[in-house]
Amino acid sequence: MADWVDLSIIDLESLKQRELEYRTELKQRILNVEQVAAERIPDKVPFFFTDYTGKKGCGCKIPRDTLNEFLKTANYNWKAGAKVSNDGSVGIGLDSAILPVRSVPNLRIVQSTDFFYPIVDDPEVMGMVTVSNVLSDLYATGTTQTDSMLMLLGVASKLTTEGDDVRTRIVGEFISGFKKGCDFANVGVHGGQTVECPWMLLGGVGTAVIPVESLSKLNEARANDVLLLTKPLGIRPIVNAHQWLHSDPERFKEHNLDEAQVRRAFLYACYNMARHNLIAARFLKEFNAHASTDVTGFGILGHADNLAKAQKGEVTFVIEKLPVLPYAQEISKSFEDRNGFKLFDGTAAETSGGLLIALEKEDAAKFIQKLKEFGIVGHIIGQVVKGDSNGNRAILLKENLQIFEETGVTDHFEEF
Repeated sequence: MADWVDLSIIDLESLKQRELEYRTELKQRILNVEQVAAERIPDKVPFFFTDYTGKKGCGCKIPRDTLNEFLKTANYNWKAGAKVSNDGSVGIGLDSAILPVRSVPNLRIVQSTDFFYPIVDDPEVMGMVTVSNVLSDLYATGTTQTDSMLMLLGVASKLTTEGDDVRTRIVGEFISGFKKGCDFANVGVHGGQTVECPWMLLGGVGTAVIPVESLSKLNEARANDVLLLTKPLGIRPIVNAHQWLHSDPERFKEHNLDEAQVRRAFLYACYNMARHNLIAARFLKEFNAHASTDVTGFGILGHADNLAKAQKGEVTFVIEKLPVLPYAQEISKSFEDRNGFKLFDGTAAETSGGLLIALEKEDAAKFIQKLKEFGIVGHIIGQVVKGDSNGNRAILLKENLQIFEETGVTDHFEEF
């Protein structure tokens, strides 16, 4: 049998070129996103993809405690923090299922499914965001080459009232964006399921078959590690405020928000969501990551808690600071409790967020420097400390939590 190739090793120059081409096309599309929505249906009211759902992105996720109760009824003893088996297998509880291939002992199937509702009005950008979000679960395991993608698509019943031409055009543009996202990840779309639904439903199933040696560590975080985050937070406040512009102008006015700032923040949010975590995944093994997860619907706190509870050692993850997208803080503070969507509690849902990685401080500094070469800004947001003597593994938000605006994304939109 031929030697297996470590699939986490992707040629950096070709990766840089792929990233540059994808980023350039994405940026151009996003810069026109407002006009695209307005021009969708000539001589009619503007088309807004987000009007065909009652939820936003990963904000549709069932709370973790509720999910636990659901699983108990089926005799699943799941609780936050899946155990990672000695052979590297992972079941319910972390980002992806990792299972041995029975006929080939050193191969693993890495698989994840994810679906959600429109969070962006432009269907093509939404397609790109969908793929980025689906594959993020695989990236969190160090998987950099996905073998197959299935597309899950629910077409809103309400969309049929717009006419066949409009429906075909809108759904076609979503599929086009989905394919562009897959092209960047170098994975083909090999099937899926398309049905009619009350709301638009968008998602996929990503599958990879890789040597067990290609997987990054998931459960070896230890005291004195630091916590590195590869994307800023704040998606939910921004996308909701942006939708108020057309769906609830009175509410937008009540919050006394700056329209130009919200529109600009929304462009940054789209860019943030549609960029893949492939680059970060590529360096997980190279810089000796001890554990990693992606940040989506449970918020930074929920996903950090899941990861902490999955660790071998008795550790606590301490979150000390949170980088957020431009203008996310202002939107959150515009609420009566000065904490809209619970952004400052770390529980605001994210869509296609970054990777949260535990690794040694020296390795983290090198990791951050390498990310910069690809135009990605990473931040050390906390540390891993020894857990209590009772064997509890936990997550803590530091009392004087620092919230700061991450402006690195603005560098990609200097002309805006």
